[in-house]
Amino acid sequence: MDRTGRGRPTTDAETRRLAFDGSDGAVQRSREFSRAALRSWHWLPAADDEQRALAEDVLLMVSELVTNACLHAPGGPRELRLDWDGARLRVEVADASPVMPRLVPSGNPGRPGGHGLRVVDRLARAWGAGPDDGGKLVWLEVPSPLDRYVRIDARPVRPDRRLHPSG
Repeated sequence: MDRTGRGRPTTDAETRRLAFDGSDGAVQRSREFSRAALRSWHWLPAADDEQRALAEDVLLMVSELVTNACLHAPGGPRELRLDWDGARLRVEVADASPVMPRLVPSGNPGRPGGHGLRVVDRLARAWGAGPDDGGKLVWLEVPSPLDRYVRIDARPVRPDRRLHPSG
């Protein structure tokens, strides 16, 4: 945990922030912002189907957290933060509501609504929420899709490939 007690890492993580002014267009903006960050961190374009699936899962989970803030917090989300430290990505959405999110019991899967946190619960390595400036901060973490590769000259190389082309 860091000095704030919110569980943020103490490493020199690269953080991207997107401030919101209301809910209008927030979900689309958050997806575009997150996709651009994933590109800059070399998650996209994906090296394989597994990496592509994890990047798409991240975009879906960002959408779910921002949508929840749009639906349940006065004024919608305040800020989206993406913290990348090379080993894991932490996504945080801050809003003005002090009401903590909770998983609702599984209901009728054919009915709309109430499934977003269940999606996050299944896809994220970890997630949670805590107080933040009179509101709350909802966060999730996913492992790096790049851990399966050795990086040489900023190009991912599968561990089963030879590092030198000699006989």
